[in-house]
Amino acid sequence: MVKAYNKKVRPSVFKEENLILKKILPISREDQRKWVSNYKEPYVVKITFFGEALNLTKMDEDDLPKFVSFDVVKKYYV
Repeated sequence: MVKAYNKKVRPSVFKEENLILKKILPISREDQRKWVSNYKEPYVVKITFFGEALNLTKMDEDDLPKFVSFDVVKKYYV
């Protein structure tokens, strides 16, 4: 069963200069209305660490203070 599941799973691959969206975690959500977006503004990947963590910057070159896991981001296509 594990072999059948893993056959369809595709790992996320993020490179420097990719645009991504960061998920808004429920514990830090200010606005909990029904139609609010689940993801924040696009960020730029600055550095990737061992395929598990990302260092992000905003579009205006401000770095985020904490690293982000691959689990809470998705690619942003323009």
